Amino acid sequence: MSDQKQLPTLTDGVVVLRAPKPGDVEGRFALGNTPEIHHMFGADPGTVRPLTREAAEAWVEAQAGAPYGWIIEVDGQLIGSGRLHSIDHLDQRASVALGILDKEALGKGFGTRALHLLVEYAFDALNLHRVDLRVLDYNARAIHAYKKVGFVVEGRQREAARIGGNWHDDLMMGLLVHEYRRRAA
Repeated sequence: MSDQKQLPTLTDGVVVLRAPKPGDVEGRFALGNTPEIHHMFGADPGTVRPLTREAAEAWVEAQAGAPYGWIIEVDGQLIGSGRLHSIDHLDQRASVALGILDKEALGKGFGTRALHLLVEYAFDALNLHRVDLRVLDYNARAIHAYKKVGFVVEGRQREAARIGGNWHDDLMMGLLVHEYRRRAA
């Protein structure tokens, strides 16, 4: 496992975002692959297969290989991952991706808390002006969480994803630093 980066640990007292570590393979493997969760990421639920140990290892390596990729943890348990990517320091912007993989952790606000931590890091530590993301139009839970943090829908790519033989739209959502600060005040 690469130790090329020294990410800070981010926490709000409930959710912890930390750098990946080799022991995360067991945590990821224990979560398995839940068709309903992977459908929210764009997978056809009928094609989701059981998670192998090799796939869990590859997942942890992918998180470790992302320059700003964190493991999301609650009560010492891995529940997902979040990362900042496509960072453009000239235009002071980045994209964010977040996934809660533990079905027991869904609907408890952990994703919203993790997103706040990622956005605050982007605006404070990286001095970014803008953070954006893409989300499938049917992922109502994620869209609700993104809006709670302050993201607004900026556009729609019609029929951008073919899932299970059906076309779905991608929503583009964005958040500006001054909008976020105003909401936090």
